[in-house]
Amino acid sequence: MTTGKTRTYHDPLHGAITLSSTDPVEALLTDLIETSAFQRLRRIRQLGPASLVFHGAEMSRFTHSLGVMAVARRVFDRLSGIHEELRSHRATVLCAALLHDIGHGPFSHTAEEVFGSHHEDWTIAIVEKSPEVRRLLDGFDPTLWQAICQAYQHTHAVPCVWQLVSSQLDCDRIDYLMRDSYFTGASYGQLDLDRILLALSYDRRSQQLVVERKGLAAIEHYLVVRSFMYAQIYNHPKNLSATWVLEQIFRRARELLKRDELEADETVTDWLLLPMTDISIERYLEGDDGVFCYHVQRWQKHPDAILADFSDRFINRRLLKVLDVTYATAEEQENLLANVQQQLLAEGVEAHRYSGLRRTWSKGYTAYHEGIKIKTPQGLKEINQISPLVQTLSQSAQRTWLIYPGEVVIGLCPLFIHSTDM
Repeated sequence: MTTGKTRTYHDPLHGAITLSSTDPVEALLTDLIETSAFQRLRRIRQLGPASLVFHGAEMSRFTHSLGVMAVARRVFDRLSGIHEELRSHRATVLCAALLHDIGHGPFSHTAEEVFGSHHEDWTIAIVEKSPEVRRLLDGFDPTLWQAICQAYQHTHAVPCVWQLVSSQLDCDRIDYLMRDSYFTGASYGQLDLDRILLALSYDRRSQQLVVERKGLAAIEHYLVVRSFMYAQIYNHPKNLSATWVLEQIFRRARELLKRDELEADETVTDWLLLPMTDISIERYLEGDDGVFCYHVQRWQKHPDAILADFSDRFINRRLLKVLDVTYATAEEQENLLANVQQQLLAEGVEAHRYSGLRRTWSKGYTAYHEGIKIKTPQGLKEINQISPLVQTLSQSAQRTWLIYPGEVVIGLCPLFIHSTDM
């Protein structure tokens, strides 16, 4: 909604996010939001196929990106109001926050598993080479795009600049934990945003983003929430199943395309057949959830039984079953899988497509990229050195899942009767 010289985006988490055209940086942000590359994020779900598990998870990368920028602006403007030396970096921080996800592919992080893409690399490529985006950045400052890329690559001369955008405690994580909790209905994912932001500080000597000692509890809560969200939302077993089904769809589609037995438009064809490094930025930006879901919808009627079955499973949410086998030995896990695959093979089913083992790892706290530093009378301390709770969260945990068709449990596969001719 435009009112006079402002642009306001009404957000369910942050309220009215208002950008003023009289502020050069905010005017630039408004123009970047209007680019086709950024508007494309409206057509990419924030949590990929997780809406098949949590029906409220329909939010987009567009809304998340606006939220990250809003959080970054709150933090940066408060810190730069105290530390004048930060003020010249405002455009870098806010633009980097806004554009940080512009390189995401269809189905968000799932695209990285399905297509082998890396959204961080594409974000940098779009900032550097997209004519529409680059023209706006250069019009503000010809060196701005480089500073933004340095923030993404963690090479910016002022660590605080990139830490606000990409670190263990950044505006990206703060927003997605709040947003994903809100839209999935996971009440244990709620954060006290005000307390977290007030806990953040700037250390002049090291030029790092740090945490005031009195804010330790708020950051501990943030890390606990993050651990819960990974365990209960991001690594939910049905998410693993939905991703598996998507992988099988596009793997089979790739096989059929190579044999000239499948119709797909130029965008999907290039995404499936070309190495990701050979896809042009223009073609990459044509890929979104709508383009790929349209093809999956059509492929339900394809004569190839494998492609048709998996496409139907995704569109109509007939996902494969997922069993937690973490506490079985490696040998027992393999035996379970072998038993499932023997049953499938007996029914004439290609067992490797319909069953397998998947492993997930906890996203607890690790001190990579400087970690989270706490101000103490003895100087800056790594948070896990002074918090027993964070020490516990720092312990890695792995879970193993068996993916299989539900019919195997009772030893019958009526759903696969039609598949015996595959």
